Amino acid sequence: MLQLARDLAEYDHTRSNDYLFIAFSGEEKGLYGSNYWTKNPTVPVAELNYMINLDMVGRLDSAGAIGINGVGTSPAWAEVNRNLVGNLNVKTTTSGIGPSDHTSFYLQGVPAIHFFTGTHADYHKPTDDEEKINYEGMLRVARHIESLIATLNDDGKLAFTKTEDVSTEDTPRFKVTLGVVPDYLYDGKGMRIDGITEGKPAANAGLKVGDVVVKLGAIDVADMMGYMKALAQFNKGDTAKVKVLRAGKEVETDVTF
Repeated sequence: MLQLARDLAEYDHTRSNDYLFIAFSGEEKGLYGSNYWTKNPTVPVAELNYMINLDMVGRLDSAGAIGINGVGTSPAWAEVNRNLVGNLNVKTTTSGIGPSDHTSFYLQGVPAIHFFTGTHADYHKPTDDEEKINYEGMLRVARHIESLIATLNDDGKLAFTKTEDVSTEDTPRFKVTLGVVPDYLYDGKGMRIDGITEGKPAANAGLKVGDVVVKLGAIDVADMMGYMKALAQFNKGDTAKVKVLRAGKEVETDVTF
C-alpha cells in the first residue's frame, strides 16, 4: 500500500486525481474500521470514485493466481481482465458483498473490488511471518493495480452497479470441520486442499495438501459450494468416505469427524 502511494505520487499520468490510502482495523471482528469510516468519512462518500481493497496479497503462487472480487460493482472493472501488467492469472467474482472491507464501500454505493492471493496453512497463526511473504509477487500485484488506476484515470466517475448477492440463507451451516484450508482460487472440478491442520479429521485420515476432494459421503463435490453442502450433512462422531484426486489418481479413505 505504501509503495502504491509513493508510485502514484510520482507518476505524471496519475497526478490528475487525489488518492486516499486507509489502513482499517477491526476487519476480523466485523469490518469495524471500514464500516465506521464510511459512516463517518473524512471526505464525502459521494466524492469517491471507487475503492480498491488489498486484503491478503502477500502469497502469490508460482502460477500468479489472484482473486479479484466485486467486479460486478461497475462495468469499468472489466479492465481487470484486459490488464496484463504483472502477468497475473486473474480469477474474478462479481458480488460486492464479501468478508472484507470493500463490502462497507459497496453498501454505500461505491464501486469496490478486492485483491486476494488466496488462503494458506499459516492463516491466523503465528507462523504467518515475513519470511513467507512473496515480495516479488506483491510488486507484480502493485504494478497490476497501478496500471488499472492509470487506465481509469481519465474515465470520469465510474458507474455503480448493484450485484446479485448470495443469500446467507443459502449458505450451509456446519456442526463439524474437516480441518483444511480450501484453495479458493482453484477453478477445476472439486475442492482443492491448500492447507491441513494437524490433529483434525483430514490429517487423521491421511489427506494431503494438493488433494482435490471430489466426493464426501454420498455427495459429489463439484466446487466449493458442493463441498460446503456435503460437510453440512455430518455430525460430530460421524464417519464418512471421502474421495480425492491425488496426482491424477482417485484415492478413497474414511474420515471421522
